[in-house]
Order: sequence, then C-alpha cells, then structure tokens
Amino acid sequence: MPAFTYRGRNGAGEIVNGTIEGASAGAVADLLFGSGITPTEIRAAPAAAQQMAFEAGFKLFKPKIGHTDILLFTRQIHTLLKAGVPIMRALAGLQESSANPAMKALLKEVRESLDSGRELSHALARHPKVFTPFYLAMVRVGEMTGRLEEIFLRLFDHLAFERFMREQVRSALRYPSFVVLAMAVAMAVINIWVIPAFAKVFEGFGAELPFLTRLLIGISNFFVAWWPALLAGLAGLAGGFKAWIGTRRGRYLWDKTKLRIPIAGKIVRKATLARFARSFALAMRSGVPVIQALSNVAQTVDNDFIAEKIENMRTAIEHGDSVLRAAIGAGVFTPVVLQMIAVGEETGALDEMMDEISGMYQSEVEYELKTLAQQIEPILIVMLGVMVLILALGVFLPLWDLGKVAIKR
Repeated sequence: MPAFTYRGRNGAGEIVNGTIEGASAGAVADLLFGSGITPTEIRAAPAAAQQMAFEAGFKLFKPKIGHTDILLFTRQIHTLLKAGVPIMRALAGLQESSANPAMKALLKEVRESLDSGRELSHALARHPKVFTPFYLAMVRVGEMTGRLEEIFLRLFDHLAFERFMREQVRSALRYPSFVVLAMAVAMAVINIWVIPAFAKVFEGFGAELPFLTRLLIGISNFFVAWWPALLAGLAGLAGGFKAWIGTRRGRYLWDKTKLRIPIAGKIVRKATLARFARSFALAMRSGVPVIQALSNVAQTVDNDFIAEKIENMRTAIEHGDSVLRAAIGAGVFTPVVLQMIAVGEETGALDEMMDEISGMYQSEVEYELKTLAQQIEPILIVMLGVMVLILALGVFLPLWDLGKVAIKR
C-alpha cells in the first residue's frame, strides 16, 4: 500500500505528524480518526506520489468540486434535514440531482461510509481537499448537540460570507492589475516595433543622439535581440514563484508580504480578519470551546501569517491568558477591536462582539473597495505620465535637431 504523510491534532490540541500506510487519503483519515487524531493535511509520500503520478495524469480533465458546490450542498442538506428527511434519503436525493459528476461521486462515497456505520463527520473527513477542518469540526459539534440542521445553516451563512469577501478582494485587485498589465504590453510594443523604426531614421541623418534617446534605443535593441530569453525568463520566474509559494515557508512569507502592499494590503488584512471574526463567532455560538475554536479558525483564514497569530492566541489562552490579552499579544487588531473584545469577554457575549467585529471589518472592506479607484488613479497617472514623458523626450528631442542637420547638408 502507498504511504502518506499526515499533519493533525490529537485530543489535547497538540500538533502531530508522521507517515502511515493506507489505500487512499480517505482510508488514512479514517485510521487517524480512529486513533484520536484529527487530520488537517494528508499528502502522498514521495515514493507514493511517484507511483500515483501516472494515475493522476488521467484525472487532469476530471470535473472538480468548487466552493459553489459545497455552498449548495450545505444549503440543501439543511433544508432537507429541517423538513425531517432522513440523512441517507437526503444524500441520495442530492446525489441524483447534482449536475457535477465529481459531487455525485463524493456523495456516493459519503453514503457508503454512513452505510458502514461511520458518523457523518468521519464520512466527510475522507475528503480533506473538499471539506475544511473547520467545516468538519462544526459538523461534529452538530452531531454531538443534535442540532445538525442548525449547524448546516450557520455553515451556509459562513461559506456565503467567505465567498463574498473573496470576490470583493479579487475585484479590488482586478483594476490595478489590468492597468499595470496594459502598461507592460504597451512598453513591449513600443520597444519592439516603434523605437526601432525611429532608430533607422536617426541613423540615416548621422546626427549625435541625446543620451536618453541612445538609452531607449539600447533597451529596444536588447528587447528585439533577447525577447525569447526574456519570455522564457518570465515564465521561469512565474513557475518558480508558484513553486515557492507552494512551500510552507514561501506561503508564509508571501502571505506576510501581501499585508504590507500599499493600499491593497490593508484590504486583504481587513478581509482576512473579517473571516476570522465571523468563523470564531460561529464556532463559539455552536458550543465549540475557545481553544478548539481558535485551532479550527486558524485553518480557515486563508493566510498563514494571520493563522500563526491565531495559533499564538490559542497558546496564550492555554497558558492562562484571557482572550483580550491574547489578542493584544497577536498584534493584528486595532484598539477599537480590542476594546470590543474586552467588553464581550466581560459581559459573556464574546460571540456577539466577534460578529460585530466581523460586520465592522466587512463595512470597512466595502468602503475601501468603493474608494479604491480614487486611491490608485493618482499613482497610475503619475506612472503613465513618467513613461510618456521619457518616450516623448527620447523620440522627439532628436527630431528638433534634424532641421539643423538638414540645413548643414
């Protein structure tokens, strides 16, 4: 059997990792759950990965399960359970009505797991790439409290909120990315086609060219002569960057850097903290202990740097600190948010305050997005103006001297 490396938490909330053999990632997840370990990451070991590479090649074009599929599944299963439909019949109905073949296969495997006597949370845990640890923890709480349909409704609201925040952040970054890309394309066109045409005209007159013009011609000649190498270099850089952020250290450093990007960084930070506050409030309202809630929420914020701060909060609370002191030590919350956490902890309504914090961050993100164009436009105009000025001076300065050269001749 192939070997898998795993990372998870034991009953005490401690991080454990190791290697275990199993027929599949789902089978390994079952073994880990049986031994009291909640897996957060299961990967094929290097030898097993090579063995499975050939089989994976046939699955390149296999339909995948997206965020929308999980969103619909969560809403539909809540509606069916609320109506009193048994879980097995509800899953069978969802399997038949699903338009995504991958989702059909997943629901079939979940039903088979339930038929064999597993709980729903364990059946869903066989698919760690589809259901997050936070999702599984919430389902487990629903099973323990007998409020599974209510948990699915809260999960639906949570997933819809996450989708909204991601779409808002993407829309915030789309405009500046498009403008920068357009400027890069314009520079490439000018260097490859426009400047060489002017260079031939200047050479015909034999005049001494200004330094700026000679610099532009030199850059243009470099582009024309080495554009295949430049394209290969850009592709290599893109591939190297993707591989780098695929590592744990690289992803951590990139997530930390994203928060420091001018203008866009504060939007990403507020959106991430909004997801944290919303997830934490949902977990606490559902009866999850604070320490376990922080462990689960740390895996849902989609930012390793913020996740580390949340893990530090969990460690501080384990050592006896209050939530407020742990939040102060994290160093990512504003004084207003810290004051709200203090009030919530004193009144015993921390979940309500975290909901308020989430709403506040969401409102701030929406405001930042509405004013994003006004913040970025001056920067882009200055960049475009500098580019046009350099090109204009480099191209037209020699033309002013061509008349003198022609008269001398």
